[in-house]
Amino acid sequence: MNLHVFEGFPTLLLEIGIALIPLFLFFTVFQVFMLKLPFKQVLRIIYGFILTFFGLSFFLQGVHIGFMPVGEIMGKSLGELSYTWILIPIGFVLGFVATFAEPAVSVMNAEVDKATGGFISEKLMLYTLSTGVGVSIALAMFRILSGFSLWFFIIPGYLVILVLLFFSNKIFVGIAFDSGGVATGPMTVTFIVSVAVGIASVTEGRDPLTEGFGMIAIVAMAPIIAVLILGLIFAKKGGAESNDA
Repeated sequence: MNLHVFEGFPTLLLEIGIALIPLFLFFTVFQVFMLKLPFKQVLRIIYGFILTFFGLSFFLQGVHIGFMPVGEIMGKSLGELSYTWILIPIGFVLGFVATFAEPAVSVMNAEVDKATGGFISEKLMLYTLSTGVGVSIALAMFRILSGFSLWFFIIPGYLVILVLLFFSNKIFVGIAFDSGGVATGPMTVTFIVSVAVGIASVTEGRDPLTEGFGMIAIVAMAPIIAVLILGLIFAKKGGAESNDA
């Protein structure tokens, strides 16, 4: 068996380079005319750009030759099971653990912890987002099995979000909508969606393309609800403590 591990890698390097060059030029202009950071700090930033370049390149190459193919194979195997109901709890577990490995989630959680002075801890945010993504993947699996339209999940979900906004603190509102974006990062989009595509491809009457992108829409919505609910819990806890005082 011949594994072409670096097939298409030069093209990928070029694409990553083209994507990062504008960011580097943007930083350079700000450094020259506004920031004027010390040389040692500029050197660290340049090292960061280099690590980002190679990190993204190797990660995306790994996605291309590993994550996506194995995800689709797993999805096909799961979709052919006679007891397909097990896809729902499996979906929850996959969504939960994939969030732990999501790079953007780790960065955002650390920033939230830092910005709030530990009031919203990194660990609490991680478990909140993981639970939200897990529930969303479980719902997406249920949707694939049942054949319900995506609108039956999206419209009620965003109506719930609109209602929660009226009772939520503005800090949690900002964090919640950022969470929806970071939850649909490379881990979820590459691996979990590949699993969904594989399941849909062996399920009668399901369109792999529709089911895959439908999952992304649900995943982007669920963390927003989870974080807004967390904000309500914090508000209720704070109110209870005030009353006790």
